Amino acid sequence: MKISKNFKLYAIVWVILLALFNAIVFITPSDYNGESKFTDTFWIGYSLVTVGFIGQFLCAYVGLKDENITKVFYNIPLLRVSVIGLVVSAIAGSIFMALPTVESWIAALICLIVLAFVAIATIKASVAGDAVSAIDNKIKLQTFFIKSLTVDAQNLLARANTAETKDAVNKVYEAIRYSDPMSNDNLNEIENKISYEFKAFEMAVKNGDVAIINNQADELLILINNRNNKCKALK
Repeated sequence: MKISKNFKLYAIVWVILLALFNAIVFITPSDYNGESKFTDTFWIGYSLVTVGFIGQFLCAYVGLKDENITKVFYNIPLLRVSVIGLVVSAIAGSIFMALPTVESWIAALICLIVLAFVAIATIKASVAGDAVSAIDNKIKLQTFFIKSLTVDAQNLLARANTAETKDAVNKVYEAIRYSDPMSNDNLNEIENKISYEFKAFEMAVKNGDVAIINNQADELLILINNRNNKCKALK
C-alpha cells in the first residue's frame, strides 16, 4: 500500500520527538540525591511515555495513511485524541521519572489508569469516525441514482439539435436536477421505470424524432413527479 506524504512527514517528526525524549532522559544526570534515578518507578514512567508514543504513531498511521482527504477528515477525532493521550502520558510518565523515589506500585497504578483512559478515548474516537464514514457512504449510495441521472440529462442537452428538442431535454433535466436525491428500496420499481424511459428518451434525442421526444419527455416528467411524491410519503 502506498503511504501518504502526510504520514511520511509525520513519521519524521515522530522520530525526532522520540529521539529527543530519549536524549533528555539518558543524557541528564543519572543520580538522584546520591542514588541512581533508574529505579522501578523511573522505568514505569519511561514505559508509559514510550507506550504513549507508540500508540500515537499507530493512530497517526490509521488516520494519515490514505491520500484521500475525506478519509483523513473522518479520522481527525482519532488523531486529536491520540495527541491528547500522548501529552497526558508524557506528563504523567515524566513526573514519575523525575520522582523515582515514589512507591513503584503507586506509579504503576496511576500509569495503568492513564493507559486505560487513553485507550478507551481512542477506541471511542475510532468508532465515531467509522460511524460517520459509514453514514456518508450510505448517503452516497442513496443519492447515486439522481446524481447519475442528472449528469446523463445534462450531457444529453449537448445532443439536442433543435430549439424544440433542447426545450424538452431541459425540462427533463430541470425535473431531475431538483428531484429529491435520496433513494431507498421502496423506490426501486419506479426508478427502474425512469431509467428505462430515459434510455428511450435518449435514443429519440439522438435520432431527432421530435414527436417521440415530446412523448418521452412527458412520460419522464410524470414518473419523476410520482417518484418525488413517493419520497415525500416515505419521510
